[in-house]
Amino acid sequence: MVLVDEGEFMLIAVVIPVFNEAKWITRAVDRIEAVRPPLMGRGQAGAMRCERVLVLVDDGSTDGSAEIVRELGNRVSVKSLSHASNRGKGAALRTGIAGALREGADVVLIHDADLEYDPEDHEAMLRPILDGRADAVIGSRFLGQTHRVLYYWHSVANRIITTFSNMLTNLNLTDIECCLKAFRREVVETITIEEDRFGVEPELVAKLAGLHLLPAGEGGATPPPPAPARIYEVPVSYAGRTYAEGKKIGWKDGVQALAAIVKYNVFR
Repeated sequence: MVLVDEGEFMLIAVVIPVFNEAKWITRAVDRIEAVRPPLMGRGQAGAMRCERVLVLVDDGSTDGSAEIVRELGNRVSVKSLSHASNRGKGAALRTGIAGALREGADVVLIHDADLEYDPEDHEAMLRPILDGRADAVIGSRFLGQTHRVLYYWHSVANRIITTFSNMLTNLNLTDIECCLKAFRREVVETITIEEDRFGVEPELVAKLAGLHLLPAGEGGATPPPPAPARIYEVPVSYAGRTYAEGKKIGWKDGVQALAAIVKYNVFR
């Protein structure tokens, strides 16, 4: 929590990995900034709006994205970071989350640099954390929200990956590959991302499943023992891209995801 004018506010950091998204990144940032941050203590007297900072990480782009990210960093609400060469989404998230923690973030929300995900869903994603019910929230494109109809076999592969992950984590998620994820600060301080590329999504889920935390707000001389992380799932809308529009994920990433599920659930 950050104190301001004798009150408190939550600082939400939206971490956005960027790789060759020159066509979309400015519009994505504009769309996020056009949505007001959620209220902390909604429905209560004196409810206050959260503060928000966007942490952009250019991951060695070659299409001009790096320059755009640097320019966007001149905005008061945007911090820009960069990699000299392409290291992968997991590496960009590692850098972005570290930057968010340096900014003092209470909550970290991961959002993609394209226009596939809608920042209007941030309120629903963040609400279980702001209300004190959740330690982590994972979006789902398969729980009834609007989505663009695209590749059938992608949905089949996603169901296989999610089901295999659930079998080993004993969670009942519907979409572990969804790129909208939110975490309390204590979660991202505890989890170390090891995967450099798209294996980061099942890695995060596996590590959440095994994570135990001291309940939020608890302390004192005899604090309660750590408890399993409270994980929520929230429906989000999805406007998926075609490969002609810049979609990057392919079948090799599916194989990598399956390998990551085994690595972080069986051999840890």
